[in-house]
Amino acid sequence: QVQLVESGGGLVQAGGSLRLSCAASGRIFRINDMGWYRQAPGKQRELVATITRGGSTNYADSVKGRFAISRDNAKNTVYLQMNSVKPEDTAVYYCNALVGITVNYWGQGTQVTVSS
Repeated sequence: QVQLVESGGGLVQAGGSLRLSCAASGRIFRINDMGWYRQAPGKQRELVATITRGGSTNYADSVKGRFAISRDNAKNTVYLQMNSVKPEDTAVYYCNALVGITVNYWGQGTQVTVSS
């Protein structure tokens, strides 16, 4: 089992910045990729960014150049630095951890609201 706890969400003005954190605990030695997903009201959950254990990253086109994902394996924590945020970034952001190649764990989610 892996437990994920997100923090750092909140209200931010358009053009501002926010940093999300996700701390993993439990059977962390089995975690491979980690990532962030988001779900806006009335929409499906979508990928924001992922990072492998080795540091390779992948981003949704909508956040490229604005968001940056990073990972501290020593602290078992993944971060999402959100810059130049837009109202359309408003969503609940979920942390994800992939164990092996098929088992996904999710955090409880943290709300990010961007005001115009």
